[in-house]
Amino acid sequence: MKKNRKKSTSKHSVAESLISVTNVHKRFGRKRVLSGVELSVEQGQVVALLGANGAGKSTLMRMIAGLGKPDRGDVVLGGVSLRKTGHELRRYIGLVSHAPLLYDNLSAWENLAFFAQMYDLQDPGARIEAVLRAVDLWARRRDPVRTYSRGMTQRLAIARAVLHDPPVLLLDEPDTGLDQASAEMLSRLIRELGAANRAILLTTHNLERALLWADSVRLLADGKIVLCEQTANLNDASLRKVMLEMDAVRER
Repeated sequence: MKKNRKKSTSKHSVAESLISVTNVHKRFGRKRVLSGVELSVEQGQVVALLGANGAGKSTLMRMIAGLGKPDRGDVVLGGVSLRKTGHELRRYIGLVSHAPLLYDNLSAWENLAFFAQMYDLQDPGARIEAVLRAVDLWARRRDPVRTYSRGMTQRLAIARAVLHDPPVLLLDEPDTGLDQASAEMLSRLIRELGAANRAILLTTHNLERALLWADSVRLLADGKIVLCEQTANLNDASLRKVMLEMDAVRER
């Protein structure tokens, strides 16, 4: 599946990259997870980070989110290194991960009100209403999160991630467990958020969705980025073939 999206061009400079990962290495004990990863995402760009299970995608996403440190290399957000100001830059980021980071006994409104206070938002009520309407949860805003379906919970997690209007959005397998209606809503949200001049980095195991959502893809294998390509130049079959080849290399 191909789509017409505006390509990034070489005229963009490093300074315009909201996410810049340079020569990042990471080991856990004797296991090498990342080995010299290089990656950048520019303002207004949606990049899909692909790879097999255990390739290191979530580890890299956590480092970009400031939740882990590389053994070597650097992660720079908006021109500022996370090594220097990790905690201060967290409000620069919106993160959706495997854990929704929500309080089950609180309602959607109460959850977002808590995070709005944490981010010291001005006029939080209007912003909470806007994001709940965007993810189609306004009618259920007073219900405890424990009564939500998986898809509803994930949509609320996305509302939490964009509540403070961050320029960098990290979506780690945001479509896991979603029904068709929720997946379609997620597609719409990603298109809208990408058009709002954010830098979006996402992971997914669904190749068709990756090609639909992203401007370009990065394939992570053996701890390195082994493919960097515009989605307009790829199709599902060719990308699947490359991933199978990378798995075969790893198994030998």
